[in-house]
Amino acid sequence: MVKSKYSHPIDDLLRLDRVPYTWCPGCGIGIILHHTLRAIKELESEGKINRDKILFVTGIGCTGRAAGLVKLDAAHVLHGRAIPFAVGAMLANPSLIPIVFSGDGDIAGIGGNHLLHAARRNMDILVIMVNNFTYALTGGQLAPTTPYKVYSTTTPYGNPEPPIDTAKALMALDVNYIARWSVTHLTKIKDSVKYALTKRGFRFIEVISVCPEIFGRHIGIRDPYQLYVTLRKIAKTRIKPSFGDIKYDWNSEITCGVFVDRDDPGYFDRLKEIGVTKK
Repeated sequence: MVKSKYSHPIDDLLRLDRVPYTWCPGCGIGIILHHTLRAIKELESEGKINRDKILFVTGIGCTGRAAGLVKLDAAHVLHGRAIPFAVGAMLANPSLIPIVFSGDGDIAGIGGNHLLHAARRNMDILVIMVNNFTYALTGGQLAPTTPYKVYSTTTPYGNPEPPIDTAKALMALDVNYIARWSVTHLTKIKDSVKYALTKRGFRFIEVISVCPEIFGRHIGIRDPYQLYVTLRKIAKTRIKPSFGDIKYDWNSEITCGVFVDRDDPGYFDRLKEIGVTKK
């Protein structure tokens, strides 16, 4: 553990005995985790959330390591199974506040089936998907989110497949909140997580991250600063964009903003409507 005479406002939400963490220099996951914890901290100070009710669930991958770093009830589960684990825990104890915090390979790839059906049910969970366009922890294999024509270790001539725009795909389902930001939108990440935690139903926040070590090497931008500058030019915020205006193209634009915000009945509301539960 690195000891310091200084303290940070979210120190009490982190396991400081595990500092320094294992993420590579320039990785964006720490930024996203930081602003997620800031959102929790602010809600707690406002009396709107009880950290003892939070269940922080991660899957396998670089982002999955976050479960062992937070001072919350957390679970680091099988690859692609973060969402069903969170759903099962919440069904057993509806007072929980499940937060799924995992990567694009874990959520949109290995766990894509669980993502679709949790969204279809408007399940009362928050999913934060860190998208770095690759399976980084295992060496940079092609992910369903890898941009078209981009090189990966399993596509040495470039990706021949069109990627999935996860946020846009979920817009076809009955979910209450969908937003996308990038690690260049610091305040937006925190505010979006904070707002989503006050809503019911299924909430999905995608955050475009940077991975200089793997994705950056594949596209020829190893310098973290230059990769952030490049992402800042590509990640463009749009106010209430229409479905057709939302883009997911590394070579031109990745549209960011709030895509869906409504207050339809969540899963537990519907259980109550049909008489399964009174609570």
